[in-house]
Amino acid sequence: MLFEAILTLENKEECYSFFEDLCTVNELLSLSQRFEVATMLRKHDTYLKIAEKTGASTATISRVNRSLNYGDDGYALVFARMNSMKGFIESEAKAESESAD
Repeated sequence: MLFEAILTLENKEECYSFFEDLCTVNELLSLSQRFEVATMLRKHDTYLKIAEKTGASTATISRVNRSLNYGDDGYALVFARMNSMKGFIESEAKAESESAD
């Protein structure tokens, strides 16, 4: 039921509101930290650099790395969709700027 609730959210503001009600501040920070760790691991940053930048323990970094390499590809799916959205947003902005000229 939780995932169905999440799928009803329509924008970033709704996500903020829902997750702030659902999670404690520490839980949100932990989730955010793990996603940042995954992003940095994907860029092949070292454990030391990741630990220094995020404050994550090497155990957390290892768990995230294991999920990236042997998990259900959830991170890969999200990264691919984010890259796709980024490309879409950039092309829309370029088209708007060209039409303004």
